[in-house]
This record gives sequence, C-alpha cells and structure tokens, in this order.
Amino acid sequence: MQNRLYKGSLALTWLATGALLVAGCTQVETSDTAGQEVTGSESSEGIIRASFNDDGSVNQPENWREWVFVGAPLTPNALNGGAAPFPEFHNVYIEPSAYAAYSETGEFPEGTQIAKELTTVRDNNNAENGSSQEVSGVGYFEGEFVGLELTVKDSVRFKDEPGGWAYFSFGHKAPPYEQTATAMPTDSCNACHAESAGDDFVFTQFYPVLRAAKPQ
Repeated sequence: MQNRLYKGSLALTWLATGALLVAGCTQVETSDTAGQEVTGSESSEGIIRASFNDDGSVNQPENWREWVFVGAPLTPNALNGGAAPFPEFHNVYIEPSAYAAYSETGEFPEGTQIAKELTTVRDNNNAENGSSQEVSGVGYFEGEFVGLELTVKDSVRFKDEPGGWAYFSFGHKAPPYEQTATAMPTDSCNACHAESAGDDFVFTQFYPVLRAAKPQ
C-alpha cells in the first residue's frame, strides 16, 4: 500500500513539474512576441518621443550627440556668392529608436526626432573658395557650434503640417542653446522639405547612413 501511495505521489509530482515547464515556455514565447510588437515599426510603440510643454513648445532633447549620426552637408558662403542660406556644417542625428524602426521598414515612424547641430567652417584662409590649408590638405573643416534645430514627426500633434513634420530652433548662436522652442512657420522649413527632400520630408539624399539603413 505504501509503495502504491509513493508511486502515485511521484506521478503527481512529475505532472506538476511538467505543467510548470509548459507554463514557463508559454510565458517566454508571449514575452518574446510582446517585445517584437513593442519594437516593431509598423506601430509607434517603443519610439522615444520628444517632450512637449503645455504651451506647445518642445524641450531641448537630451544627449542628441549620442544619437545615430547620419551626415554633415555643407554649403559654404564662398561657393554661393558670399550669401549661402545655410553656410554652416549641419551635423545631423536621428534618435536611435526611430533609426531602428526605419532600418526595419524603410519608413520614419510617428515620433521620429532628427536633430541638426550647426558648426562654422573652420578658419578659412582661402578667400577664393572658403577652404583651409590643414595638415591633411586643403578642404573644409568644422569649427565651432553655432546652433541647434530639431524636427519631429507627429501627425496627431501637427495634423495641419505637411507630412506631420514640425521644425524647431533652439537658437542660431553658440551654446548654451535655448531650453525650449516653438514650431517654426510652415513656409520657413516644411515647404522646402516637401519640394526637395528625398524621403518623407527628410533629405536622405544627403545622409548616406540612412540610405544604407533603408531595406531594399
């Protein structure tokens, strides 16, 4: 009798253990699936968004120089009749979660943030074309920080802006930059992006990192 009771108890123990193992496997699969849904770029879950204030202004992003660097276009004054619209280097960064989503789907998700920090052209000593003679040769080299801008894609908050993109400037000056900024008028930025940008209002034709990241 005791032997049968022991065997019955042992069988129940194995059944209980098996049930726990099955439950554990089920939980792991559910967790993995949930993780894929959060990071999937078809939705905007998991995208780190800009911080806005009650008056509609946006807060200066944190650690934008640690975001994914995508390019640094330059149109110097000396090559544009002495009056280029954007004579500085534009160091452009995309927030990492938005970059990951773009790399997956080739589309900029809702909540995308792209920062642009401006720097002067270093110590021009060639007045004819604005270049400099440096140890590596004659060329264009970055000087000092002189401004910070941010673009945000939010089709709900900016439903009246083309593509849902809004553009902000934290000051065209040396740091420290302003802590908050209000959206610039549509004609000042968005109209140009709508007409000439390579991909969804973003000048990807100037950003090889984004072109390389986009799925083929």
